[in-house]
Amino acid sequence: MAHALGVKALLLPAVKAADFEHVKDLAHQHGNTIPGLVYTLGIHPLYIQYSSDEDLVILEKKIQASLADSRFVGIGEIGLDYFVDGIDPYRQEYFFHAQLDLAEQFQLPVILHLRRSQDAILKALRRRKLCGGIAHAFNGSFQQAKQFIELGFKLGFGGAATFDRALQIRRLLKELPLNSIVIETDAPDIPPAWLREEGLKFNSPAYLPKIARSLADIRGVSHEEFAVTTWSNAMQVLPRWSSLIATLPVFSENP
Repeated sequence: MAHALGVKALLLPAVKAADFEHVKDLAHQHGNTIPGLVYTLGIHPLYIQYSSDEDLVILEKKIQASLADSRFVGIGEIGLDYFVDGIDPYRQEYFFHAQLDLAEQFQLPVILHLRRSQDAILKALRRRKLCGGIAHAFNGSFQQAKQFIELGFKLGFGGAATFDRALQIRRLLKELPLNSIVIETDAPDIPPAWLREEGLKFNSPAYLPKIARSLADIRGVSHEEFAVTTWSNAMQVLPRWSSLIATLPVFSENP
């Protein structure tokens, strides 16, 4: 369905060790349909309670084995979540720091989960020489946004910005440099406003073009300019992805 609506590139992030082979298989199985289908490997902070120290060893081995795979583009989704109760913050930090060390070791970009943890994540990033990445579902302050950008990160915006009440996210979307923004869905989570209005709960990559047009309208720029620039932003921060899909057309207006 996403392909039929003009989606030519998607990123599948792993969230636990059991996902590692699955996201890789999906990327290769459907790569002919969606030429820019890629994946990342990592352990999400909400899954560390189901993870063992051995999973970090497995992750390192999988990263090493995937370096020759053109559809492998980085490490993620990793980070810290200080919003959900009951998840040991020290255990989160242990897994996060270990995965940042792998990102530094292999010089791979990272996809960051940073719910109510922006400052702690910024502190961890500054301790290492990393090559940037994406701050997923960004909802911090302008000062924090500037610091992530200075560290080589792009900021992810998606369905949350389509809600009229999301005043801070919309302000960020309007006022941050356009060359710092990328588009995302976080499917099946963070559904856009119109899905909620229709009584639907689950997001989908198929909604990416409509989300992109909505974000462009909020920003006050043409759909084409927004699509071309955010595409370029993603390719800049995920260079392995850029190498895979350098020849794909960037923009097409869909109904």
